[in-house]
This record gives sequence, C-alpha cells and structure tokens, in this order.
Amino acid sequence: MPKSVTRTYSRYSREAVSLLGLLIREARTERKFTVQEVADRAGISRGLLQRIEKGDMKCEIGVVFEVATIVGVTLFEADELALSKQLGQVKDKLALLPKSVRKTTKVVRDDF
Repeated sequence: MPKSVTRTYSRYSREAVSLLGLLIREARTERKFTVQEVADRAGISRGLLQRIEKGDMKCEIGVVFEVATIVGVTLFEADELALSKQLGQVKDKLALLPKSVRKTTKVVRDDF
C-alpha cells in the first residue's frame, strides 16, 4: 500500500483557496441555490461541494473552476472574448520560450 504524501502549502495558497471557497459559497447563497442543486449541476457530490466551499486544498482544480462558473464567480476575465485573447497571447509567448529549462552545470577543473 503506497504511503500518503503529506504536503505543506504556503499561507498564501491556503488563504487563496479559502477565499475562492467563500466566494463560491457567497455566490451560491445570493442566487438562492442549495448545495444539492449546485452539486447536481456540476455532477459532483454534496460532500465535495462542501469541501470546496470550506477551502479544501485537495479538491480537483477543474471541478472547483466549474463550480465557480456555475455560481457566477469570475476567475479571470468576465468577457469570453477578452479571456480568449489573453489565452492566445500567453500561448504565443510560450511558443517563443524554450520547451524546457535546464540548469547549467559547473565545469569541474580537476587537472592539478
């Protein structure tokens, strides 16, 4: 049986996930959606939605983004055209950068 990995997260990451969970809960409540309604629309269990709203770091990011979209939490750009444009710009920039990054190795001078 494989050992479970205990991850440590930075304070910033923990607070960001917690904030996103609270924003999702706030939006769901304002729109008068029940936990079960949002879970059904997202195709997940009530428990997973509750974990997302509590800021659980182990929830799958795609599911979190989908739930945020369902309840109306804007993650990046509100306008789909602007989001597509920004996505294209980042892809163009990545095309110009190297595919991988390698650390330079020091040349050892061992000739005495």
